[in-house]
Amino acid sequence: MAKIPIYPGSSSFFPGDTPFGFYDNDVQFQQDADKVTEFVARRLGYPIMDVELQDINFYTAFEEAITTYGNELYAYKVREDYLSLEGSTTGSKGFNLNHSLIQPNFGTIVRYSEQYGTEAGTGGNVTWYSGSLPITASKQDYDMNAWAATQGIEDGDIEIKRIFYETPPAIVKYFDPYAGTGVGMINLIDSFGWGNYSPAINFLLMPVSYDMQKIAAIEFNDQVRKSQYSFELINNKLRLFPLPNQDGSLYFQYIKKSDRNNPTAISSSNKITNVSNVPYDNPTYTQINSIGRSWIFEYTLSVCKEMLGYIRGKYSTVPIPGAEVTLNQSDLVSAATSEKTALIERLRAYFDETSRDKLMERRALETENRIKELAAVPYPIYIG
Repeated sequence: MAKIPIYPGSSSFFPGDTPFGFYDNDVQFQQDADKVTEFVARRLGYPIMDVELQDINFYTAFEEAITTYGNELYAYKVREDYLSLEGSTTGSKGFNLNHSLIQPNFGTIVRYSEQYGTEAGTGGNVTWYSGSLPITASKQDYDMNAWAATQGIEDGDIEIKRIFYETPPAIVKYFDPYAGTGVGMINLIDSFGWGNYSPAINFLLMPVSYDMQKIAAIEFNDQVRKSQYSFELINNKLRLFPLPNQDGSLYFQYIKKSDRNNPTAISSSNKITNVSNVPYDNPTYTQINSIGRSWIFEYTLSVCKEMLGYIRGKYSTVPIPGAEVTLNQSDLVSAATSEKTALIERLRAYFDETSRDKLMERRALETENRIKELAAVPYPIYIG
């Protein structure tokens, strides 16, 4: 049977002793590596019991524990701040958000609003194009898809958003700012000595109710006596009312469906697009406080216990003079698995208690209780 390496009772860490070297140049990590090795070895029974681990095994477990702590921490930060991070720059090579205070913002909400704005015609990030269609006298129906084909637009890619074919506003008929109109208006303006001023001055002379009544009368007259300008648009087939009585041009605005429905319309180069490219890096061990380091030491112990169990599993029994000893491989692995799970759950619960939602709940409860306390304080009595 091959001789099993045994922990000698001391160690001396050098940069390069860990598999990845994430923290090898951290002075505090260098100082703690051997202390953690001694701590874990003693917890595993040394020197009363032999510990079948070497220093590099302890260092590997220590590195894994710090990395696991950082993964849990920054996964929590990503969940907490992702709506504010999505769409922001990932920064240059080497940039990370480890020590950045994330400012809440409305970036994601604004992007949703832009899409609503596109549909409502009040903004958005989809280009609206202008076009004109030749109108022929006595022709009522027009195919907007056919027009789009003449412009090199793919079939079905056009969506009409606005057509400028409507009755002129009644105010235009009622009042022309470049010529005095209305019964006796010119004489009324002259009587005040304002004949040389713009006819718009009549708005200062007449009550608003008079204007509204005249406009309503004009609109009602047009509705009863004339065919209103209107149109019907179904599947980009346009029908005009009334029947055009002369040639001309019809102006409209449209968008391309391919622009609106393109999910990558916004450039995503060097942008945070998913949780995997949020620029968080491994934690800086020196800046982890004592609470975090205590968790790391415990997790290191569990990882070492697991490694020791696997090693002892290779040699389930060890011969001794006149007998053999059965090693506790299964107990070690089982205990290590349970401990690691419990430690992860405890860490996540701790982070969850410091989430923005939980902190706001506690602040609200604290405020409510403070108000109750203040309500019980008697008002001072002033004696003059």
